[in-house]
Amino acid sequence: MRQDDGVELESFLRTAEALLAVPSTADRPDQLHRALDLVLDTVGPGFAVERFESAGKPSALLYHDTGAGRPEFRVILNGHLDVVPATPDQFIPRREGERLYARGAQDMKISALVLAHVFAELAPTLPYPLALQLVTDEEIGGRNGTLHQLEQGVTGQFVVIGEFSGLEIVTDSKGIAQARLTATGRAAHSAYPWQGDNALLRLTNAVAALHAAYPLPTAEAWATTVNLARLDTPNTAFNQVPALAEAWLDIRFPPGEPGFDGRTAEQIAAHLGEICGPGVTVAVEHADAPHHADRDSPEVRALQQAARAQGYPAGFLRKHGAADGRFYSQRGIDAVIFGIGGAGLHGPEEYADLASIVPYHRALHAFLTAI
Repeated sequence: MRQDDGVELESFLRTAEALLAVPSTADRPDQLHRALDLVLDTVGPGFAVERFESAGKPSALLYHDTGAGRPEFRVILNGHLDVVPATPDQFIPRREGERLYARGAQDMKISALVLAHVFAELAPTLPYPLALQLVTDEEIGGRNGTLHQLEQGVTGQFVVIGEFSGLEIVTDSKGIAQARLTATGRAAHSAYPWQGDNALLRLTNAVAALHAAYPLPTAEAWATTVNLARLDTPNTAFNQVPALAEAWLDIRFPPGEPGFDGRTAEQIAAHLGEICGPGVTVAVEHADAPHHADRDSPEVRALQQAARAQGYPAGFLRKHGAADGRFYSQRGIDAVIFGIGGAGLHGPEEYADLASIVPYHRALHAFLTAI
């Protein structure tokens, strides 16, 4: 199957399978570099390549070199090449019909590779500056990739992030706050619990109060969720009342949520502390506002038209998970998620929908040449 511009899908898939075979997880910096270099080799020579590194996580920014230095980009194509951990067999790609199974197939190595192809084809001839931004830390927060580049002065007017979307357009994502709760009590012999103060019970009561304030949905809901990710105590004895306990919380919140949206980390910690009650200390490690892009902007409308021309409805989606678009949104730059189809991300049966690759490429090509 061939694209109009002559890119042969089978050749593309061989490169994709080589990329999917790279176990580019956060704990393997050599493999992060390997994945990044593979995509850079795919793009080929003739472009300015800025390399960045923060906390051991490499990233790169590519653009057409006019000799005038790095410009403000009209469009930035953003893709991440890191993946979450998986068993070794998940790094052995396999095809079954129109599905390509592997860790990172849907999230998001194949979309990133398409972005690289489109960039290489169009960047030299477009009447505006186009950038390809490749990062390797999105799965652990994006602060040493996309955010680091932004802090180094990279900027643009519109961003397409190739996270999976089935050629739908994601204009809204929830904000995220990650918090540690610490409860202190008083140790005692467990046979005499009235002589102590159980820090674990104090902590679980605090978590219960948070879930009462923000009930766990039983189905998909555009609402604030509080995930108890870890509950721990240094206590090692059955017959001792724990004097210390810690919990990790991952909180996702939609735009306009009181106590979260528009608040600093310190203000969010104070809000959570009021709900948790006395004896529980709250520290918010990270807090990022929700991501939003204007659905009526010329760029979003042009992207929607380009996807619809490929036979896709290109409706608007909201995502519960956070992505690197939030770092652009915080700076007043519209960013959307637009990627291939598939399913099973972060699971043992993650796959990419091969039938969506060519339409995705064509839609990006049409969008970039239309704006």
